[in-house]
Amino acid sequence: MRDRLRAGAAVFNDGHYHAAHDTWEDRWLDLASGSDDERLLHGLIQYSAAVYHARERNWEGAVGLAASGGEYLAGLPADYRDLRLEPVRSFLTRLAADPEIVERRQPKRIEHESTAPTLADVGFEPTAIAAVVLAEEFGYDDEPIERARTYAKRDLEGGDDDSRFITLLFDFVREDANRGIIYRRLADHVGRRRAREEDVEGLF
Repeated sequence: MRDRLRAGAAVFNDGHYHAAHDTWEDRWLDLASGSDDERLLHGLIQYSAAVYHARERNWEGAVGLAASGGEYLAGLPADYRDLRLEPVRSFLTRLAADPEIVERRQPKRIEHESTAPTLADVGFEPTAIAAVVLAEEFGYDDEPIERARTYAKRDLEGGDDDSRFITLLFDFVREDANRGIIYRRLADHVGRRRAREEDVEGLF
């Protein structure tokens, strides 16, 4: 849960509002309806969607999502799961009343564990989660990203902190201007690793 929250906050805080909800959605769908965690993720999903629709000038959609997002977050402790919820709830209230506020003011950043995390400063697991949703957001095949994530985890577990897959996942998430080039390098390395694994399997 922590990694999902941190990944989503970082994606949102970097302005990828449409992609942010994907970091939470899979986890949210597994939760019991009406539980505190389910309400938290549902509210955050609707917050990101409301901001996205407002920025797209879909005022009616933004208002509806902002109102329902605020309802899901209502009643949760102000620091639930180490998130500062009051600024989010306050912005949702203002957005529901005046969706054009996004043209005058930046949405409230999501604060987690006393910081507003960005993609430049989160650790491996949130970065790996963000890599998958950003691949989908920008139209890349997410299969090489998922495989790179698996290889990176294996490398970490094996003590290889300098894994090329770890480096490329971080670069893919953080370097907007070079994302296409990094994706191609990452896909090439994934292809080579898969080929080596298949060669080994073919020996047995």
